[in-house]
Amino acid sequence: MSRVRVAHIVTRLDLGGAQQNTLYTASHLDPKHFDVDVACGPGGLLDEEARRLAELPERPFNLRFFPSLVREVDPLRDLEAFFQLAVWLRETRPRVVHTHSSKAGILGRLAAKAAGVPVVLHTYHGFGFHDRQRPAVKGFYVLLERLCVRLSDWTLFVSEDNRRYAGRHGLALPGRNSVLRSGVKLAEFPARVDDPGKKKAQLGCGMHKPLVSSIGNLKPQKNPEGFVRVAARCLAKVPDARFLFIGDGELRSRVEAQVVAAGLHGKVLFPGWRRDAAEILAASDVFALTSLWEGLPRALVEAMKTGLPCVAYSTDGVRDVIRDGENGYLVEADDEAKMAERIVELLSDRERARALGETAAASIGREFDIDAMVRAQESLYTSLLE
Repeated sequence: MSRVRVAHIVTRLDLGGAQQNTLYTASHLDPKHFDVDVACGPGGLLDEEARRLAELPERPFNLRFFPSLVREVDPLRDLEAFFQLAVWLRETRPRVVHTHSSKAGILGRLAAKAAGVPVVLHTYHGFGFHDRQRPAVKGFYVLLERLCVRLSDWTLFVSEDNRRYAGRHGLALPGRNSVLRSGVKLAEFPARVDDPGKKKAQLGCGMHKPLVSSIGNLKPQKNPEGFVRVAARCLAKVPDARFLFIGDGELRSRVEAQVVAAGLHGKVLFPGWRRDAAEILAASDVFALTSLWEGLPRALVEAMKTGLPCVAYSTDGVRDVIRDGENGYLVEADDEAKMAERIVELLSDRERARALGETAAASIGREFDIDAMVRAQESLYTSLLE
């Protein structure tokens, strides 16, 4: 096979599943067969890591930042980003453009077609529209996505539930889509923690106190405010429990104020992003996911592979991995009372928690492995070019 130039375009390298998987793919595509470019907007938490990865001698890739590529809707900057991406693609002449995230997915696919790129594909790690938006706003985004999906040669979804949701909105064209899981490094889970109590103490959670953890960006989708309310309900029944939400984002100041106002200071903690998240999961007793919509939450997959009993709102890709009562608990979105009830049950019944955790770990198979994900992308690029 002759060498193939592949360009990945993502809006910004924030610390999230789409961004982490994009960087992993860029740095692990077979260098004997692929030359790789990555384009994104600046200002993400993973920018420095991307620069480091791009310079690895065994698997280098070209990294390009476009200041006009921003997450917020900004017609002038969006138009500028489109033209800049189109010019860049004409100059670099990739044979494949693979886009990720909502803004980059729209602008990148339009620019790729304008530049005459032979193969264009997009991964929906989630959707830029959702049922909680005003109908006019959601309808506008759906129309944009319908236009772009018809300009795409292939569309990838990270969960079957996402594919079904996309189908209901005209975004899963027959014979031009497939499901490819958002991969994680399965071999790294569970992380080795010799003394879970010591790890808890280092986090300020108390060496012998039960710990409920969550991971995600502090934004409306991940619903950290709901996490605090659920924690308050649980603490009324299990006062020595501690709740930890790993992540950062636009809602941080609001949720921290909420914690103080509820009298939960020292009991509900927001430590920001942590590089030892895998170790924290291994030291935790329960994983709780209060997201209101999802693609396929990698943090949930990591928690399940760690062997944690998980309680999550029954949304999108979550339903792909949790079978209620078998390998975790599903709760209807916004049912904070039921969420708290399930968490308290698991904190109180350690045998039930252990059984659910063991079944959860066994249910995460090779389809979730990140290296298998990269190999599948290589095969897809090749087949689409042929």
